[in-house]
Amino acid sequence: MSSLYDLEVQPMSGPAVPLRQFEGKVLLIVNTASACGFTPQFGGLQELHQQYGDKGLVVLGFPCNQFGHQDPGSNDEIASFCQRNYGVGFPMMAKIDVNGAQASPLYQWLTAEAPGLLGSKAIKWNFTKFLVGRDGRVIRRYAPQDAPQKLAGDIEAALATQG
Repeated sequence: MSSLYDLEVQPMSGPAVPLRQFEGKVLLIVNTASACGFTPQFGGLQELHQQYGDKGLVVLGFPCNQFGHQDPGSNDEIASFCQRNYGVGFPMMAKIDVNGAQASPLYQWLTAEAPGLLGSKAIKWNFTKFLVGRDGRVIRRYAPQDAPQKLAGDIEAALATQG
């Protein structure tokens, strides 16, 4: 696949969404989990969504149960948890795999575009983050322990760039 915009993602409900609808936006793509030590990052992600959403940032959450079985619930349960506990208003997609033979095409593309430490393509844990510029290219991959607030400078720089 040649472009992020050639892919589709599945929301928690409704038909698949072409990523082309986000063309010209800055994306922060995150694999999430509801019962992880990093789960409080939902709050920080929501803050980024509120602070920069009207400037062109779209946060996309992708629940994943591949790491310690920390997101075993249904899509409805996950959506309810995120809204109830963190006021999540950014788009949450249907639960996916980010590694292995069943990895979503989006995560296959992201990990090929922005390998991790020592060139590893695997996602190591929940709350790995990818910042994608207005041009649809990955700007940076962030580790799970990178707090959302620490991404603000990179997000501001990406928003200032015309795609």
